Amino acid sequence: MRLLYVAPRYYPHIGGVEYVVKSVAERLAKRGNEVTVLCGEPGIDSPREEWINNVRVVKWPIWAPGGAYHFPRLTSKLRDWLLNSKNTYDVIHFHSVHSILTIYCLNLLKSLSVRKVLTPYYHGTGHTTLRRILWKLWRSRVRYVVRFVDAVHTVSKLEAQLVERDLKVKAVPIENGVDEWILGLSWSPLNYVMYSGRIEKYKNIHRLANIVRILNTSFGLDLELKIFGAGPYVRHLVKHMRSVGLRYSINPPQSFEKYAESLSKALMFGLLSEKESYPQSVNEANAIGVPVVVAEPWGSNFSGRSRTLIIQLHKSDESIAREVVVFLEECKMQPRPKVPSWDQVVSAYVKILYIDSVR
Repeated sequence: MRLLYVAPRYYPHIGGVEYVVKSVAERLAKRGNEVTVLCGEPGIDSPREEWINNVRVVKWPIWAPGGAYHFPRLTSKLRDWLLNSKNTYDVIHFHSVHSILTIYCLNLLKSLSVRKVLTPYYHGTGHTTLRRILWKLWRSRVRYVVRFVDAVHTVSKLEAQLVERDLKVKAVPIENGVDEWILGLSWSPLNYVMYSGRIEKYKNIHRLANIVRILNTSFGLDLELKIFGAGPYVRHLVKHMRSVGLRYSINPPQSFEKYAESLSKALMFGLLSEKESYPQSVNEANAIGVPVVVAEPWGSNFSGRSRTLIIQLHKSDESIAREVVVFLEECKMQPRPKVPSWDQVVSAYVKILYIDSVR
């Protein structure tokens, strides 16, 4: 089987979409399929091609202000590349409706008879006032091109509901998996709470800091907040944590092995973000058995999993801290949650999205 993946960026860039595409593409290649990834690459002036773990990667020049939007450059050349290779593939899988590169390619190939699959990673809106305004315009474009795909795949049931509501198409939810070796790690808690991801205001890391401080001052714990990531809210977050007298560390993105090791030793992983599709960090914490605190509404994706507390953001930090104290005691008696491996997820892709056409 010959497959083309279109994605905003690819490894070695770090991010949720990049990780998902790499996890699936490499496992399909390992099964003997021919996999090509067309991805955006800022900072280059002409297309580049390389092989990464038996996956052919075509990196296309893009303009990505602030790391977002992924405007394709050399569009006439990109159009020629796509149209010249249109009969090469059996399945084309497009990733992220937040990427202009992805939607541009889907629009060019919308009438192609090849099987087309779209994974939107759709949140329902933007994260800033400007992005919310832009989404009102962009959504109509996405709603138009999505009609031409054969299957829309979402990474959660909640995302499927948003897609059906806003884009007016049915969606098939298949949750993300974890690397097989992650399932072999054990939870060995130390005295810190962990957050990993973009450092943005809407992620509510400052509220997580407040909760950790309350756990220390009101419930006698001695916890540090360890943060792994980068983003525009760093300076404000540091100022806030200093003002409340919290012990903290902010670390740049780590290798996956070091990140997983740190995660396995966290007393708790917290992600109080207002908007998410299906955060992989929560999936990995669940797989290791680390207690996880997540926020509604997207946190409902993980309802039914043990060692997982779903909180409501309208409650006060003090109220949430009281819930967390009880939750941490209950976790000691709960089994590790069951999380699928990526190999199991790839088999679901093949059977449900690609209709058994991939070996």
